Amino acid sequence: MKIRSITYFLNPGWPADLRRLADAATFLEAARKAYEQAGYDVQTTRLATPPFAQLLGAGRIQDGPDLARQFSKAIADLGIGYASLGPALMDLPDSYAVIPDAIAASENIFFSGEMASTEKGISLAAVQACAEVIVRTAPLEPNGFANLRFAALANVPPGSPFLPAAYWDADEPSFAIATEAADLAVAAFGGGQTIEQGRRFLVAELEKHGRQLENISSTLKFRFGLGFGGIDFSLAPFPDDAHSLGAAVEHMGVPKVGLHGSLAAAAILTEAIERASFHSVGFSGFMQPVLEDSVLAKRAADGTLTIKDLLLYSAVCGTGLDTVPLPGDTSAGQIAALLLDLCALALRLNKPLTARLMPVPGKKAGAPTGFDFAFFANSRVMPLEAETLGGALAGGDVFELKHR
Repeated sequence: MKIRSITYFLNPGWPADLRRLADAATFLEAARKAYEQAGYDVQTTRLATPPFAQLLGAGRIQDGPDLARQFSKAIADLGIGYASLGPALMDLPDSYAVIPDAIAASENIFFSGEMASTEKGISLAAVQACAEVIVRTAPLEPNGFANLRFAALANVPPGSPFLPAAYWDADEPSFAIATEAADLAVAAFGGGQTIEQGRRFLVAELEKHGRQLENISSTLKFRFGLGFGGIDFSLAPFPDDAHSLGAAVEHMGVPKVGLHGSLAAAAILTEAIERASFHSVGFSGFMQPVLEDSVLAKRAADGTLTIKDLLLYSAVCGTGLDTVPLPGDTSAGQIAALLLDLCALALRLNKPLTARLMPVPGKKAGAPTGFDFAFFANSRVMPLEAETLGGALAGGDVFELKHR
């Protein structure tokens, strides 16, 4: 198990308070050393701020690209890997349109877009706006890679340490831990164990690491006078079979992830995380990023795993649709239809879900992807069975959808 990120949440103000940023860098370096001394590999350190439109103010939303450019340089100078400047907001509809230019202005800044929440309902206009952000962002890089830095959010609260979903809503700083823990699930079911045996092993491992991480975090919390949000123990993968959540599903007995039985496996793994006792934050569930998981990428390439499957599993897992390669000519209308389904799941089930979709310019469904990125396993472009919606669903209104 590794730590994917130590994420520091702060309100830097704008123009940014450089002292606050320096304090964040000091903490993150000390935290990295503390976790590494305990035997954990820390892959990245990150920042997350309040929504960028709130930082700028309604009258300066068009300055989003300048904000991204300046913040990008500031964190690079401080040795911080990445930052999320939060979501475009349903209440500030102009905030969505500036995101592609802001992504283009930086290399280490992430954004998101709010589509739905239990408090506000589902905004059809925001769903369409997020879809348009994805389409406009796709050609910023030849392989569509820029969409790695944007996610559409449905019912996602502040404080999640995984980017792009991370954002903050308070003045006082805090921190949280995002894990890369799919290998724990692989080990739990890699030796022909029964469901109960594998589940007990996984719960025990989560609680063991949870205690160790919480002890270190508690020391850091009091040393630096910070809040500690908790640990997101999502079973995030790395693109090799030893760290693949798809491999864990297949170890459980599903011949190929995507076939029937996969949903049950996803539910078992997610429920095991919920059984474990630790200071939980964020998604803390079954994470299914197609391009970050060697087995998921393989099953998507051979057509066994579809986008509808991923959406189905989102009903029982933690995160939603992640790093899904789409045809380059996918329209905003097609994407909006998929995003609306995700929003409906998030509100009816009262859970956070995100979508990080990656149209690949110039490629059709079935074409091989060609990403050169250490955290990706190449696959094939996945077909999207969607058409532009009409009638009432094509409107721009906001509607309530109560959970069960």
